[in-house]
Amino acid sequence: MTFSTQTLPSGDELPALGLGTYGLDDEQTAESVRAALDAGYTHIDTAEGYHNETVIGEVLAEYDRDDVFLTSKVLPKHLDYGSLIRSCEASLERLGTDYLDLYLIHWPNPAISLRESLQAMARLHERGLVRNVGVSNFSAYQLSCAQHIADVPIAVNQVEFHPWFQRPELVEYCQETDTVVEAAAPLARAAVFEDEAVQELAETYDKHPAQVILRWALDRGIVALPRSSSPEHVRANADLDWDLDPADRRRLDGRDRDQPVYDTPTRDWSRDVYGIER
Repeated sequence: MTFSTQTLPSGDELPALGLGTYGLDDEQTAESVRAALDAGYTHIDTAEGYHNETVIGEVLAEYDRDDVFLTSKVLPKHLDYGSLIRSCEASLERLGTDYLDLYLIHWPNPAISLRESLQAMARLHERGLVRNVGVSNFSAYQLSCAQHIADVPIAVNQVEFHPWFQRPELVEYCQETDTVVEAAAPLARAAVFEDEAVQELAETYDKHPAQVILRWALDRGIVALPRSSSPEHVRANADLDWDLDPADRRRLDGRDRDQPVYDTPTRDWSRDVYGIER
């Protein structure tokens, strides 16, 4: 099974379909990653905050590491220079690998200097521990600042994106600046399965609603990172070798509600992930 790719500034090819691993327990993570790799996925996305890197590393040890595009992320509480370096080294150890294909700042943290964080990212890149650098959950404003001060290109912005939350201005800015958009929660954590247009198109094409949404996202030039605790669904999500009619694609384009499932306008700054509680 072959998926399209997006070319990063480094020249590396990022597979347009990846496996998300957020919110799975150890057994589900192992089953999901193994099912994905056996089904032909070559792109796995994790984060230190997911607490599953060790399990993923154990599964990856059964496969050829160089065939997998592997991403992890650093928690916002670890964005000072020293902590970011240590977080990456710890992720590598848990994952059982010498390098990450992509390392992301998981969430922006206004309490810590972005310049300091990106200097640490540049150092990791210089040491060969990280091949590509990116961010996650950054607005266009935050991304433009990061691009201005970074010594290594910002290759990716991983954000919430799905038919109910299409963020046209952010996506347009990313594409104008050659920053690949990755869709976290591309299925809106299954909420968009209830959408009338999605259901009708699934029936028309004899596909699962997830397949319709993922085909639409890839057609939009978005890298999609669906996750599932079901190996059967993991395999089905990769069955995208079919075409969505342009009129049907436009119909899904019109379903935007500006409705996020997790990236809400405010933050709970007391959460430990930020490390800035009073």
